[in-house]
Amino acid sequence: MRVEVVAVGTELLLGQIPDTNSQWIGEQLAANGVASHFHQHVGDNHERIVLAFRTALARSDAVIVCGGLGPTQDDITRAALAEVMNVPLERRDDIVEVIRAMFQSRGRSMPDNNLLQADVPRGATIIPQTRGTAPGLICPVGLKVVYAVPGVPYEMTDMFERAILPDLLARERAGGTTSVITSRVLRTWGASESALAEAVSERFDALEDGGRVTIAFLASGIEGIKVRITARGDDAEHASSLLAEEENKVRTLIDLKLGDIIFGVDDQSMEDVVANRLLGKNLTLSVAESLTGGLIASRLVSVAGASRWFRGGVVSYASDVKYDLLGVPEGPVVSAAAARAMAEGVRRVLGADVGLSVTGVAGPEEQDAQPAGTVFVGLAVGDEITDVALRLPGDRPRVRAYSAISALDALRRVLDRTT
Repeated sequence: MRVEVVAVGTELLLGQIPDTNSQWIGEQLAANGVASHFHQHVGDNHERIVLAFRTALARSDAVIVCGGLGPTQDDITRAALAEVMNVPLERRDDIVEVIRAMFQSRGRSMPDNNLLQADVPRGATIIPQTRGTAPGLICPVGLKVVYAVPGVPYEMTDMFERAILPDLLARERAGGTTSVITSRVLRTWGASESALAEAVSERFDALEDGGRVTIAFLASGIEGIKVRITARGDDAEHASSLLAEEENKVRTLIDLKLGDIIFGVDDQSMEDVVANRLLGKNLTLSVAESLTGGLIASRLVSVAGASRWFRGGVVSYASDVKYDLLGVPEGPVVSAAAARAMAEGVRRVLGADVGLSVTGVAGPEEQDAQPAGTVFVGLAVGDEITDVALRLPGDRPRVRAYSAISALDALRRVLDRTT
């Protein structure tokens, strides 16, 4: 069974709000082995909504529509569905009473506009509303089906889990087609999307005709490049086996051609990985930041339980703070020597096992004869005092953000070498 998602709302086309509904529904469909090949956005225009629905029904077996079920004049999903079904809208008194009771429970009178939410295309089944005033709809269109739910995520997720997913899975079982889709995301830092694609190109060629396993790349800005491996199996065990086999092959190719750039999987952030390494080695960390201005510390404390391993940070933005507080020798502060001294100094001042520092030029002007994007990371781990020199692209905000994750990645790599 192929399912298509249609998100209704001019605000989506204008970029005024992100379409998190389609993303969430896509994840849920994939997790339950339901294929979804197309997503559409359409504005609040009757003719274009009808066209979007008919296009979806022409190429998919089921359509999930989000939005356009509210009580205002631009909420026209119900009317468009009635046209596609070639049936009239009928006002349901039982729905009117449910909506009226909801308003009364809040000590308010129901506006007449809410009567629109009780209009149902003839032949459709409602999905009772429990979190908002609009019921959802299950609309048969020949041998296919359209599900319509409110665009409010809180209401949409409830109706999807309570009514749509069970109905979809029942239809799949009735059709004799069931499968399980599972996926794994490998998170990388330090290589471009094109370099990753080149590194695993032979796997693309091997998988081209199979259809059971796919590989995709997700560029995630300051969080690096994600490599998503997806496997479709006859059951959960089969899917997991296919996924594990392909993940091993992809990891081997990336490690061989690009080095240790895979830092985590799925939802693991760089700071999660660093936290796990520190906890595993029973080490504490302190940071000294110049151009990042506290970004690294902010990322670290976002990890639950950070107080067990994070001692604190010093934002040594001014040169004299580096000299007086951290013991950096006077001289250029955008240098490898300054970065090493900062890491060693913050470890001493805050009484940590590990010191991490970052100094550099965020731009737009140069500093200490160094151009914007020049960054030095200092690391003090045990008896090892080292530095990493970076040249980072982008404007001032990007250089600062790239510096933060790059410093954490440098720490990850050192910790992995430390016994």
